[in-house]
Amino acid sequence: MLKVAIVILNWNGAQMLAEYLPTVLNYSRDEAAIYVADNASTDDSLDLLRRRFPECHVIRLDKNWGFAEGYNKALRQIEADYYLLLNSDIQVTHHWLTPLIEFMDVHPEVAACQPKLLSIYNKDMFEYAGASGGYLDSLGYPFCRGRIFDTVEQDNGQYDYATPILWATGAALMIRSKDYWDCGGLDGRFFAHNEEIDLCWRLRIRGRKIYCLPESYVYHVGGGTLPKSNPMKTYLNFRNNLTMLYKCLPDRQLNSVMRWRWFLDYLAAFQTLILKGNVGDFLAIFRARRAFRHWQHDFDEDRRQIQASRTADPIPEQRCFSILWHYYVKGHKHFSALPTK
Repeated sequence: MLKVAIVILNWNGAQMLAEYLPTVLNYSRDEAAIYVADNASTDDSLDLLRRRFPECHVIRLDKNWGFAEGYNKALRQIEADYYLLLNSDIQVTHHWLTPLIEFMDVHPEVAACQPKLLSIYNKDMFEYAGASGGYLDSLGYPFCRGRIFDTVEQDNGQYDYATPILWATGAALMIRSKDYWDCGGLDGRFFAHNEEIDLCWRLRIRGRKIYCLPESYVYHVGGGTLPKSNPMKTYLNFRNNLTMLYKCLPDRQLNSVMRWRWFLDYLAAFQTLILKGNVGDFLAIFRARRAFRHWQHDFDEDRRQIQASRTADPIPEQRCFSILWHYYVKGHKHFSALPTK
């Protein structure tokens, strides 16, 4: 069995593969096997892989299964101690993989970890999708060391220490294969967005640990297949975040958090419409709330199993404060200004 399998999920990403796959091969192939799982691309991705990157293992999926189920289907075909899920728009660096492997080897209590993510456009800045490790606030809003909402910090080494986190970014996620399958993998029903937070939260509920290891760093383009302003992205983020909360919140918090989120989600929708004139995102939030109501009870058994597996409560990386209050009312735009609990 392989020790490390780097798996890049691709959908019509030939341009990204041509640009960034060479760095993965140059700086990783001595320590890992490299796979590209293709979600039935209609561009020339497969031809590019055949011509330019014959050393990559290619897994052809029969349709676009999305991020979550695409990875599930690909990883079922790979036997390795560690999976490393890597976006196609990641530029890796020399020696990036070694710290991750070495840390996991000597810390069996750690299920998953991530490197530090920096912006490929401004390499002194953190990158939005994960920065230096992710957390949740008391109402389920995600934030990172180095990024809160739309405020992204400059990297001055302020978070250059290994630390436990609640969630590791799916853009560059190393995870033990046993942990991945023991907790059911990514939730394929999510399709995309919030799926890695959901996975990591389920791992933390089981008492398994997640770390950010900034000794390893990579550069990320960001944005993925959907631009940030795309209503579909807004829809998936709201629907999936609510679903994740329903699955993972303990009984003592569930009703209160869901009542607050009902109010705050609709407030966000009307702010989007009135302040920004964004009809698409306004409607996307309403559709997301409706979709969650329609499929909520499809996750009743998931919730029962997740709560039955709980060994950690409370989870320190789910902070007890409201990030909305600190960010918008108290003006705390940087992670270092937030309470530590």
